[in-house]
Amino acid sequence: MNRPDRPDAGDTTGVQNGTVMPTDLRCLVETDDSSGLFRLSGVLDSAASDAVRDALLLRLCDRPGPVVVDLSRLRMIDPAARRVFAEVRREVADWPAADVLVLDPTGAAAGDGLAVYRTLDEATAALARAPMAAATTMELAPVVGAARQVRMLVTDGCARWGIGALAEAGCIAATEMVNNVVAHAHTGMTVRLAPRGGTLHIGVRDHSRRQPAYRGFAPVDTAGGRGLLLIDTVARRWGSTLLPDGKLVWAVLPPTPLPH
Repeated sequence: MNRPDRPDAGDTTGVQNGTVMPTDLRCLVETDDSSGLFRLSGVLDSAASDAVRDALLLRLCDRPGPVVVDLSRLRMIDPAARRVFAEVRREVADWPAADVLVLDPTGAAAGDGLAVYRTLDEATAALARAPMAAATTMELAPVVGAARQVRMLVTDGCARWGIGALAEAGCIAATEMVNNVVAHAHTGMTVRLAPRGGTLHIGVRDHSRRQPAYRGFAPVDTAGGRGLLLIDTVARRWGSTLLPDGKLVWAVLPPTPLPH
């Protein structure tokens, strides 16, 4: 999302542990890695919702596991702005080890697929119950050897999580996702894997906003262009989410091979 170069345009400077960040002149974001809380205070209206969305997506990228969005100190003068939390939850539904829970004493945020809790104790208990702890993360440089490293990561993770049958397909998808960063993004990357209900979820986050373009089958007489086809062949679903400073490409590998 392109932003004007003005300090009052809802820009976020990044999510820093325990730091209050300006998202709008009247809306502040505070994060806490130790508790998984994402606190908002002030007023959330349509002018601030895009910046809050960006900050929440970055938070979910930076820390595995679900996040509790604390609305107890927030006023929302625009009912449409409330939808940003449900939209982010849908966006991250297939990311590895990511989910959005909401703490809202008023209950006004209930509905639209959100898990809403009235007290901090209830939200904290739900956070502890969330089956997202089994995740592994690796930082990689954009070099040729990155693909070999990610294959080792996938093979080891699948073995530990009891989904060894997904290792081959997972290696194919993860290799192509990493190779795309090496070939096109040319930035450092973060690879995250997590099991969920017998599936394998893979995410590769880089710092280029250039989106992958899938055009189906490539002609046999062309070089390259088959990486996304391979991902599409082995994955149940895959996609890409733009972030303020890059993107995250994700894929979901099914417990049984897809028919060809």
